[in-house]
Amino acid sequence: MKRALITGVTGQDGAYLSQLLLAKGYAVFGLLRRSASADVIAERLRWLGIAGQVTLVDGNLTDISSLIRALNETAPDEIYNLGAQSFVKASWNQPLLTGQVTAMGAANLLEAVRLVRPQARFYQASSSEMYGLIQEKVQSEKTPFYPRSPYAVAKLYAHWLTVNYRESFGMHASSGILFNHESPLRGIEFVTRKVTDGVARIKLGLATELAMGNLDATRDWGHARDYVEGMWRMLQQDVADDYVLATGRTTSVREFCRLAFAHAGLDYERHVKTDVAFLRPAEVDVLHGAARKAREKLGWTPATSLETMVAEMVDADLARHRARM
Repeated sequence: MKRALITGVTGQDGAYLSQLLLAKGYAVFGLLRRSASADVIAERLRWLGIAGQVTLVDGNLTDISSLIRALNETAPDEIYNLGAQSFVKASWNQPLLTGQVTAMGAANLLEAVRLVRPQARFYQASSSEMYGLIQEKVQSEKTPFYPRSPYAVAKLYAHWLTVNYRESFGMHASSGILFNHESPLRGIEFVTRKVTDGVARIKLGLATELAMGNLDATRDWGHARDYVEGMWRMLQQDVADDYVLATGRTTSVREFCRLAFAHAGLDYERHVKTDVAFLRPAEVDVLHGAARKAREKLGWTPATSLETMVAEMVDADLARHRARM
């Protein structure tokens, strides 16, 4: 039985990855940062019905001693570093925390793996936000990076350090440069869940308007369930490498709103309002990924259409709100 350790196990990607690995017969361990909200921290795992199958281990990416203990305790064959301060907008208000967790947290984990489990395979969750002010119309593994937020800068440090540890120490360390991927498990602070939650609230008479920022920003949106499959496939390769995961389709926030409201039988133009308070200090206008390498080398292609994903998210938020009424 293979053993996997996942940081960020209680997040969207961590939950779907746990589900995938459990279905493949893995023993799954999740690094858990203790907090006062321990009673609700595993809500996503419970949503998927797997909370009792994932063994949670105390640890924190900012504390290398706890990482060493976790690695010794779990003896993983595969390590997936999904933990981060991952909300882009918050990174301007908390740049030092973002750097400590997202950048130095990855450094702590890489060093702990090098010292304790150098034979293990390591996955680093890189981000399309690293492309920022895009240098090419369509972004691939060879596109230069131009980060536009403290979050993206921190992710870029973690990305290049993963490459460095692979080349310096021969570690099987891969990075997945994942474009936006969403689901009903997405945090409410992210724009896609903000939209689908807003649709549900308006449909049920709990609100009348949805305040949004830049409606013309475009993103390459896929389903998180598909993307964790790509993460796993990276670590099954004989040689570690870096891969873009993306759908190759770009959609504006405005169009995402239209799809979400239309699924509930609503006209987004009657309810969506723009508010400058939600604009970023430095905007990333367009992200459009090219996943040819992942398709050819990993055999990976996204299985869920944008329309199907949006419908799933709206339906889930409608169910959540109805359950509270």
